[in-house]
Amino acid sequence: MSSSYNPNDWLVFVAAAADLCLKPWKHSVVYQNWNANEPIQEDQAIELVLRVECRSQEGVRHSENDLELEIYRSGDELNLILGWCNQLDRPILWQGQHSVWMDANNGKRCQAPSSGANLEALARRLRALFEIQKES
Repeated sequence: MSSSYNPNDWLVFVAAAADLCLKPWKHSVVYQNWNANEPIQEDQAIELVLRVECRSQEGVRHSENDLELEIYRSGDELNLILGWCNQLDRPILWQGQHSVWMDANNGKRCQAPSSGANLEALARRLRALFEIQKES
């Protein structure tokens, strides 16, 4: 295991996973809470907030589809929270060992939105990718 790994690679992994799970959109990813020039040590807890920015195939921005992705550890478990940046009334997804949709206003469980299956697939893929990165 290396002593540190490059967090800039994570942006590429997240964008590629979003492109795959949220077709036909294209995505770019930026850090909300991290200086990407600082290497992360292997014993350091992952706690990231990323913005997943959405564009059409032609490169036109669709900010209404932008997502905020929070990645954090709770004990040994990796957890993700996905929500829309510009649609705060839409439910948010908590992904740990299973998916839970929550009302963004009160945190209570709710039904998944119509696009929920795609976001759940993205969250599962990202959780697996970050677990692999931690182990390598």
